Amino acid sequence: MTDVKSLLSGAVIREIVDPERLNELGPGKPVEVQRARLEGLTPKRLLAPRPVKNRAMAEACLAGLWLWCDFLDQSHRISQDLATLEGSYWHAIMHRREPDYDNAKYWFRRVGQHPVYGLLASEARQIATSSGIANEAAFLATQATWDPYRFVDLCQLAASERGPYDQLCRLIQRREWCLLFDYCSQQAAG
Repeated sequence: MTDVKSLLSGAVIREIVDPERLNELGPGKPVEVQRARLEGLTPKRLLAPRPVKNRAMAEACLAGLWLWCDFLDQSHRISQDLATLEGSYWHAIMHRREPDYDNAKYWFRRVGQHPVYGLLASEARQIATSSGIANEAAFLATQATWDPYRFVDLCQLAASERGPYDQLCRLIQRREWCLLFDYCSQQAAG
């Protein structure tokens, strides 16, 4: 499984990403101690010492880092300006957390089938199985491909009830962030 700790190869990322963090399903509270660091971050600094081979993917990484630290507005500004699947994906996640579930689904439609979906479905299945899933989350244990729309619905249910699905969704959301960030980072560096 791709986990947060495996992504912490760069010094800048290690300074920003707390591998123990489990973001809220909702907007959360911005990690203010990271604001100045994030504001000073450029694609070049993010990937150093590796060169930036794909600037849009490096920008997508920045959107992801702002989102990791619960700065939804800053993440939104970056992702909405990226005319890529990854920009749409970060945009969708941001709206899911906002929460604006219909808008999240709109942006997931723009993503279509993303390359991380296969692995995400597999890892979500593992998380769900080890967590002891119930009715509304049963699809996680049987899905062959990732269904972002059903996950949006599950997050909405979890956020409204603050019940048994909250922790499950937060764990899957973290795995989703890791997979997408890793994908963007690899593509950015070529």
